[in-house]
Amino acid sequence: MKRVIFPALLAALICASNSATAGPFADDMAKCLVNSASPADRTVLVKWIFSLITLHPDLTAMSTLSAKSRDDISKDAGALFQRLILESCRLQVQQSLQNEGPQTIAYAFQILGQAATAGLMTDPHVSAGVKDLAKYVDAEKLQAALTASPVQK
Repeated sequence: MKRVIFPALLAALICASNSATAGPFADDMAKCLVNSASPADRTVLVKWIFSLITLHPDLTAMSTLSAKSRDDISKDAGALFQRLILESCRLQVQQSLQNEGPQTIAYAFQILGQAATAGLMTDPHVSAGVKDLAKYVDAEKLQAALTASPVQK
């Protein structure tokens, strides 16, 4: 079971693709995960995702996370995953796995990951950083492209 659940969980959190499908049991599990994760839990999840992303060779230089910090983050995330799966949402996880299969784990944690990262965007510092992008986008060209008739091939 561990060989099936954890790869699906990791793929969902890291890739955040829309390939995972949901049925009513997966939806119930996703709702339970989101409702059971406190703001502090969501921060743990985002920190863990960030720590993984910074392992990519193109991004390593952008982070100064020590091995100890990375390990502490993984420990906290592991405890969070375990609590959510085995305690907070155990019934929903079991029902989802039995009725819709192991891919539902990926779907439900993808939804939780989306909820956690969406919370980041409400921070004033992050919002200001997003607004900085506007300095490097030609608004007139963008507006013209978005309102133009589609190009026929």
